[in-house]
Parts: sequence; structure tokens; C-alpha cells
Amino acid sequence: MRVLGIDPGLTRCGVGIVDVQADRRATLVDVTVIRTPPGMALEERLLAVGNGIERLLDQHLPAVVAIERVFAQHNLRTVMGTAQVSGVALHSAAKRGLPVALHTPSEVKAAITGYGSADKRQVQAMVARILGLAEAPKPADAADALAIAICHAWRGGPVAADAGGATDTALTPAQQAWRAAERSSRTSAVPRRLAR
Repeated sequence: MRVLGIDPGLTRCGVGIVDVQADRRATLVDVTVIRTPPGMALEERLLAVGNGIERLLDQHLPAVVAIERVFAQHNLRTVMGTAQVSGVALHSAAKRGLPVALHTPSEVKAAITGYGSADKRQVQAMVARILGLAEAPKPADAADALAIAICHAWRGGPVAADAGGATDTALTPAQQAWRAAERSSRTSAVPRRLAR
């Protein structure tokens, strides 16, 4: 399965593409960072990031797009830019009919290192090791985008399972736990929706 991972950011947007086999072996396809200068008008920055993402989507034809989920930060300006870039990425994927998965930073860290509070250096080292690279791609946004893509493939989400034919028994214990939690949250959400 080919996954395009995005670490959204307005100044630096990391984009990494990996091919992941059913046995979890991952191969680097491409990685880059789309940059925009802070002095540029917001709409022009978003256009530049969107054009860069669309170019990579059309060039590499991923099966799914995985994006780091925006979470609350103390710096409102940073979180707004991240959210805006996430929206541009969601739009680009939807235009192409691609499924999108959102993963929190702790999900990504846990999938890559086995520890949800791992630091950036640990994640970067594991990304390099998983992909068989001499060193992690730089800057950190590039390695983070690859980690997001690998996380999605390894989590065994619905798209990954359908594409690779994996069943719950073919998943690791962590993937089975994630799958069970996802089912549980979907089941418990149904009555609330019907009650409205």
C-alpha cells in the first residue's frame, strides 16, 4: 500500500510517501518539505502548499493520505496555520477521491517507537531504521511526515486492511487493540447521533 503522509505546517509542510508491504516492510518513495516565507500573503502561502501537495499526489498516486491531527497548542498563530494547511491537504485528497486518515502525535510516536511520549530524535532514528536509511531525512518535518505515513499503514486502518486483505488475526496486538477501540467508538457514537 502506498501512503502519503503530511506533517502540516505553514512555513514548513513535510510530505513523505512510503510503500508498505503486508509484512510491515516499508520503502521510501519520496520525501520533501514544502516551504513558504512568513512574509508572503496567507492566501498565497496556502496556494503554494496546496500546489505542492497536489503535485506529489498526482506524481505518486497514493492509495491513502495520512495527516497529523491538529491539536491544541499554546501558540494560537501556529495552530491556525497548521489547521489551515490541514484543510488544504484534506481538500486536495478529496478532489482525487482519496481516503484520509488523521493521527495524533502520540499515536504516531507509539506506532513508530512503541512509546507514545517518545522525543523527536527517537522518532527520527526509528524512521531511518525502518526505511533502511543511513540517517533520518532533515528537517524534522520530513521525518515526521514519513512517520505519519508508516503509522497509518502499521495501524491496519480500514483502508490498509482492505487493500492488503489483512484480518484482525494478521495484525499485531497493538493494531488489534486500535481496531477494537475504533469499533467501540463507532458503535457508541451511533445512539448519540440517532438521539438528535
